[in-house]
Amino acid sequence: MELRHLHAFLAVAEELHFGRAAERLHVAQSPLSQTVRALERELGTDLFVRTTRSVRLTAAGEALVAPARVIEAQIGIVRGIAQAASAGETGRVTVGFGGAGGYTVLSVLARSLADTYPGIELDLRPQMYSGEVLDALARGTLDMGIVGLPVPRGFATHTVREEALMVAVPAGHRLVDAGPVAPQELAGERFVIYPAEHGSVVRDATLALCAAAGFAPVVAHEAPDPYSLLAMVGAGVGVAVVVDSTAHLTMDGVEYLPIAGDVPTLPIAMAWHDSNPSPAVQTVTRVLRDVIGNVGRVGARRR
Repeated sequence: MELRHLHAFLAVAEELHFGRAAERLHVAQSPLSQTVRALERELGTDLFVRTTRSVRLTAAGEALVAPARVIEAQIGIVRGIAQAASAGETGRVTVGFGGAGGYTVLSVLARSLADTYPGIELDLRPQMYSGEVLDALARGTLDMGIVGLPVPRGFATHTVREEALMVAVPAGHRLVDAGPVAPQELAGERFVIYPAEHGSVVRDATLALCAAAGFAPVVAHEAPDPYSLLAMVGAGVGVAVVVDSTAHLTMDGVEYLPIAGDVPTLPIAMAWHDSNPSPAVQTVTRVLRDVIGNVGRVGARRR
């Protein structure tokens, strides 16, 4: 049994006239009659009583009308779902991110999507380092992710934030009341930093800042995520270089201090793989550009 058999049956059942049913379906009457006969042969029973003057449903035909209408309606729903997905109006988009800045960006994006494309679901994967996000994008286990720039070739990006560097120190630290901290003043400190193996741009920025100030940081401990890092700072384990969005994370015993001088900022971007064919990803990137202007004013770019 094919859908065309049910369409033909319902047209005749509702018109009770093969000629009018054929006009409704924009087909010739003879092929329509053949289609209905084929359905009757498959079901093993007549669905219509045909005379030269009239057409009426048999008991079997009357019993088939309601379920046939249900099937036709369900097919319409399936067709609508498929068309919406193809147009990028529905679908699931997995997004990896880490840090407080990611929450800020994604909350704005999620609100806009809920208003304009409620059929698109953001599946958020938090606490991921920039390097982990890029690896997952390359493997296809993520659709999009927030990363530090620059990124390797093959990824498209849209810059969403410029993160300034700050220093997180234990409450009561000697530098708390000294104003902006010169990087050289950190030379004698013990540092809490992120691990090397995950591709942390904040770790890289910490090492670069210390190197520019003429020293290598003494690493007291490596922390897997911002909350653990700040907890160690608050416990007096050491100081940490963080991005300014981290200051939104309140942690007992932690003070945030600005860094003096011309300190480079960290450009943060939403990235996705060039080869991702998902219409939903295309919709999300379009909404992202609308609600979060490119901080670097260079548009989504390929690297």
